[in-house]
Amino acid sequence: MTPNWIQDAIFYQIFPDRFCNSGSSLNPRDTVPWNSAPQGHTFTGGDLKGIQSKLQHIANLGCTAIYLNPIFKAGTNHRYDTEDYFLIDPALGTLQDFKDLLDAAHQLNLKVILDGVFNHCSTLFAPFQDLLQHGEESRYRHWFTPYSFPLTHTPYANYATFGNHGSMPRLNTSEKDVQDYFIQVTLYWLSLGVNGWRMDVAFEADFLLWQRLREAVKSQYPEAYLVAEEWRDPFSYLQGDTFDGVMHYTLKDLWFGLAVHDGINAQAFVQAVQTLRNRLPAAHEKAMLTLLGSHDTPRVLTEARDREQTVKLLYTLLMTFPGAPMVYYGDEVGLNGGHDPACRKGMVWQEEHWNRSLYQHIASLIQLRKTQPELRQGTLEFLHADDRVVWYRRTENGQSTYVLINCTHMERDITLPFDAPDQTLMESLTGCSFSVRNGKLHLRSLAPRTSLVFTEVKSETPANPVLV
Repeated sequence: MTPNWIQDAIFYQIFPDRFCNSGSSLNPRDTVPWNSAPQGHTFTGGDLKGIQSKLQHIANLGCTAIYLNPIFKAGTNHRYDTEDYFLIDPALGTLQDFKDLLDAAHQLNLKVILDGVFNHCSTLFAPFQDLLQHGEESRYRHWFTPYSFPLTHTPYANYATFGNHGSMPRLNTSEKDVQDYFIQVTLYWLSLGVNGWRMDVAFEADFLLWQRLREAVKSQYPEAYLVAEEWRDPFSYLQGDTFDGVMHYTLKDLWFGLAVHDGINAQAFVQAVQTLRNRLPAAHEKAMLTLLGSHDTPRVLTEARDREQTVKLLYTLLMTFPGAPMVYYGDEVGLNGGHDPACRKGMVWQEEHWNRSLYQHIASLIQLRKTQPELRQGTLEFLHADDRVVWYRRTENGQSTYVLINCTHMERDITLPFDAPDQTLMESLTGCSFSVRNGKLHLRSLAPRTSLVFTEVKSETPANPVLV
């Protein structure tokens, strides 16, 4: 079973080195100024105390859970080259700093999940160092895949690696001792109060690792959330024996194809979404981690070619679709940036530099999602799809919310079908009222790139003047 809390969760992703620097005492040597252009090899000094100091920002936005990129001892700013899975990176703080962060987050009703990099490690990881020292006689010989001895990485590594990076040896996750080790790692951090794990490049690791890990985790921590990184078909990870959900990049691509790239029309979009949903077991759809961007993609504002209205439209999709939506740090205030490392710039904390309109749109959608159960738990039904327009309904316990996604690039009139002859609808973000007449909702001179979210106005509820 998936955790009960996940169906109501709204995540906020943090790349620790770039979120908030609490001071200079922990800064690695040669730390660059906070507003420096992001580089793959530089540190800007973000740390755990800095994250703790900004938890109220996350809570004020309306998020209910945090996904932290790796925090364990490593040699890079991204920390996907783990040196010690039981040690907080000293540049981020201490174990007590992490416990304090957990406590402070939980006091604000924020869950915290960690990033598990179990497919590969650093060359400074103790078992790999043992292999370097003892070669074929190493007790960790079978933890890795050496091609020959002695080991070398010049010009290419003569051992299996992640992404052909000699600095990141690939672990042999089919080996029982390796699986046992990472199960121990996972349970240790859960015992401290962590609420779940996101597993890095889960598709490269042995499937049995995830099956054994899930069994161990769920037997002790049934409410722990387990989510996989997966960029393609998520089906194999959603059979109830490995993960609760996956990062839903496949759905992201469909949203962007419709709203950003003009790659598919409304009918093709709906057909593709329905095909995808039909492959998702119903028990797992609410636990899919839905997103518009992450540390591995260009910023949503950049990918939308700096068109704010398109970003707002995408966030309407994100917050009104099934799944557990995630905001990548800084997207809510209008950070931009292309592919890594540009998508990992320092968070802007000077509010005068925020895009307040975008922030308010996202915060309002989050609040709407939290107050309307059907947006979190309800069914999804497409009512109309034509050209660049999609019209759908979320329903739970007889309560419905209707969503219009208008990807047209010019002002136009739109007529939408409605399953009641006469009705009054309120647009949830503006409070304006619209009238349904003879089973049709007529929207005149609708602005381009518009998204509207409607709820039904009950007869006893006074409405604003009707707009038609």
